[in-house]
Amino acid sequence: MKSRYLSALVCLTIVGGMFTLIGLRMGAAPMLNTIMHTAFDLLLNTCFYLMAICVITGALGKLFVEFGVVDLLETLLRPLMRPLFRLPGMASLGAVMTFLSDNPAIIALAKDRRFASHFRKYQYISLTNFGTAFGMGLIVIIFMISQGYFIEPLIGLFGAFCGCIVSTRMMQRFVLRAYPQYAEQPAIDLTPEEALSIQPEHEEEKSVFLRTLNSLLDGGKTGVDVGLTIIPGVLIISTLVMILTFGPSADGTYTGAAYEGVEALPALANEVSGLFRFLFGFTDPHQIAFPITALGAVGAALSLVPNFVRQGWVDGNAIAVFTAIGMCWSGFLSTHTAMLDSLGYRELTSKAIISHTIGGLCAALVAHLICMVAL
Repeated sequence: MKSRYLSALVCLTIVGGMFTLIGLRMGAAPMLNTIMHTAFDLLLNTCFYLMAICVITGALGKLFVEFGVVDLLETLLRPLMRPLFRLPGMASLGAVMTFLSDNPAIIALAKDRRFASHFRKYQYISLTNFGTAFGMGLIVIIFMISQGYFIEPLIGLFGAFCGCIVSTRMMQRFVLRAYPQYAEQPAIDLTPEEALSIQPEHEEEKSVFLRTLNSLLDGGKTGVDVGLTIIPGVLIISTLVMILTFGPSADGTYTGAAYEGVEALPALANEVSGLFRFLFGFTDPHQIAFPITALGAVGAALSLVPNFVRQGWVDGNAIAVFTAIGMCWSGFLSTHTAMLDSLGYRELTSKAIISHTIGGLCAALVAHLICMVAL
């Protein structure tokens, strides 16, 4: 009972202290108005926009699955799996599926016993890191293109690919160091009945029109679900990050309008601005808000970009770095524990988080180095 009261006091102290500090700077009424107005504007102008992208990309992804495009991509990518990721060729299917949807898709795929039977245990566990690095990839790239950039998101995609190699192989090394026997143990053994091949979902419908229509509608519904799941992260995380990132109104006062704040993150970033400029090429301290937000939710991180563009705080290099680190991290702090728990290896969560943190930083660094040469 005492520990419960203690945790309650700690929670109240942290939350109350944070709002007190912000309220002393902004004023209580302007602070509350800014929180509500920012959240409302994010809901209307960012969440629904992201949901529309999710619906379109979800429909496209389902269509690709139905008519074998995913199988074709898997065949093309399969030769890269073992030399780059130390994974069997079947893992390429996971990369394509998470790229078209979100990182938890790799867990749904890993739960398929036929799919899991192709992996050793250390490879199977590393799927958490491998799939996360491509999560929401198509959505991130399309969103960045919609902001007026084209080459930069593709550079970011390559950076995320490199970060995935680092994260996956580092996780495998951690697992083998802790459990050397996993190097030879299969992840799962199939019964003969489970070895049957999987048929396309709508193959029994002979009409190409019906298969197309059903695929588009099913994929669109999945996109709606994804769009709904990112709303809490965008509204909660982004609102807090924006209050800590932006400053007062143009005349220096707090009016309670959306996107006002106390500029705490830029002030902290200024203290180590040389490091961020060297590693990632960040030219503005506000840019640090994107990777911080991407740790918890990449959808929330994307919501920062339109305001950054309007304020003139980003350039091509920043977009490439945002794409790389946003794809690679893909909100992994909010999903890794649940993903590894569902696979049955919760005790390896800390190793997965360390590996993926380093992988995301490497992804951003690669994107920056390419931009220095190509842009």
